Amino acid sequence: MLSRSSFTSLVVGVFAVYVAHTCWVMYGIVYTRPCPAATDGAAGGCVWPYLARKPKLQLSVYTTTRSSIGAESNIDLVLNVEDFDIESKFERTVNVSVPKKTRNNGTLYAFVFLHHAGILPWHDGKQVHIVSPLTTYMVPKPEEINLLTGESDTQQIEAEKQTNALDEPVSHWRSRLTLNVMVEDFVFDGSSLPADVHRYMKMVQLGKTVHYLPILFIDQLSNRVKDLMVINRSTTELPLTVSYDKISLGKLRFWIHMQDAVYSLQQFGFSEKDADEVKGIFVDTNLYFLALTFFVAAFHLLFDFLAFKNDISFWKKKRSMIGMSTKAVLWRCFSTVVIFLFLLDEQTSLLVLIPAGIGAVIELWKVKKALKMTIRWQGLRPKFQFGAYNDSEKKTEEYDAQAMKYLSYLLYPLCIGGAGYSLLNVKYKSWYSWLINSFVNGVYAFGFLFMLPQLFVNYKMKSVAHLPWKAFTYKAFNTFIDDIFAFIITMPTSHRLACFRDDVVFLVYLYQRWLYPVDKSRVNEYGESYEEKSKKKAHRE
Repeated sequence: MLSRSSFTSLVVGVFAVYVAHTCWVMYGIVYTRPCPAATDGAAGGCVWPYLARKPKLQLSVYTTTRSSIGAESNIDLVLNVEDFDIESKFERTVNVSVPKKTRNNGTLYAFVFLHHAGILPWHDGKQVHIVSPLTTYMVPKPEEINLLTGESDTQQIEAEKQTNALDEPVSHWRSRLTLNVMVEDFVFDGSSLPADVHRYMKMVQLGKTVHYLPILFIDQLSNRVKDLMVINRSTTELPLTVSYDKISLGKLRFWIHMQDAVYSLQQFGFSEKDADEVKGIFVDTNLYFLALTFFVAAFHLLFDFLAFKNDISFWKKKRSMIGMSTKAVLWRCFSTVVIFLFLLDEQTSLLVLIPAGIGAVIELWKVKKALKMTIRWQGLRPKFQFGAYNDSEKKTEEYDAQAMKYLSYLLYPLCIGGAGYSLLNVKYKSWYSWLINSFVNGVYAFGFLFMLPQLFVNYKMKSVAHLPWKAFTYKAFNTFIDDIFAFIITMPTSHRLACFRDDVVFLVYLYQRWLYPVDKSRVNEYGESYEEKSKKKAHRE
């Protein structure tokens, strides 16, 4: 059976292998081996870029309600760029007519053609095109109102929109279309074409050599939820911003893999909003910073696991509450559950929601241990029994109660006042939403005050030996990592500020650890002292 130290070493080893493997995979994505024969001047087996011939190109964007077209019937030309320069970026906004079928929850497609100048796309044998839906389906955000007056910031809802249930997905307009063309004069090895790029390539035979036509790509990662617009039955025109920029082969391959990853998440049940949070990490972040984010995220997962492991191990062996603030444990449980319900109500990303849910379950279990609670079932009715405290634990409880008494004079009026102010001045979806927001604002704004009872108990006992320092160390690392993620992952502002608040709390604990030196006669976190363990060991010998 593995010891705790060997198990931790095994986890760290697996983590190191995972990071090394990921780096190797990423290198394989961004680096593509060119055709060896191209350096020798030979053409055999190589696939050459058609763009090296410097053809005059034209970019045309059409819209239609059909997913495939064979001619120019029933299509609308919305953008035509003559003398298209693949090296020059641009952004143009056009108005697109919305057909009746689309207004009735139908789909509208954009067909983007890159073809020779002066020739219609369907008459050009060397044209390339790509299709993208301009509409998507999503549940609209619930309207927020003043709970006392019923006033709303939005205008009167149209009669046709009132017929839709709140939980029924409706058609939304994608107001951005981001195009890229791979501009590198790269010569591929025909025997080992990358599978990711191959599906975007179209080959033509020119004499004795094979050429690939310009690789046209639509950046779906740039389609963000914030750019979506609800389509109602009175809408006849909607704006579409078409932007273009060149792209390198390495970035193109990386982007294809990221788009496939986001699509896989949606297939596994991630909502449009959850997928949007992942998109934001890639689109709104510099590539070098993105690489740093990957390593930071990997270490965050490692420290999360080690912190949970050591925290559970600490409380599993806990036999005494000497030096531990029961009120702080109860408050931490309450605040963690409230934060989880708040994030759930705000439809926050699963990247934030899942760890919060796991933390809430662990905190509930810790309350059971702190209160020495046992549950006995009498039929279908549970019966709760609480264990007794010894004299040392009762002394700790006195310090704990004393700290809470002083704290309540400040905390309760602030929380009640904040809840009343938000009820009068802030709009919410429901009374439940107001209640959860009031609780969570109290937790975020004044939650660090509930750490004061534990600090007060440490001060009165002049000891910090009873605290789970291994778990605290891993949590401290994660707290500083959270500061980085606070600027990357979309989350409520109050949750972002709470990440920085935790930094202060850990610094105070570190100061107390320095202030109170280790006394081997004091009990540790498991209710034992070093001297007692030495006596037991000597007795065995």
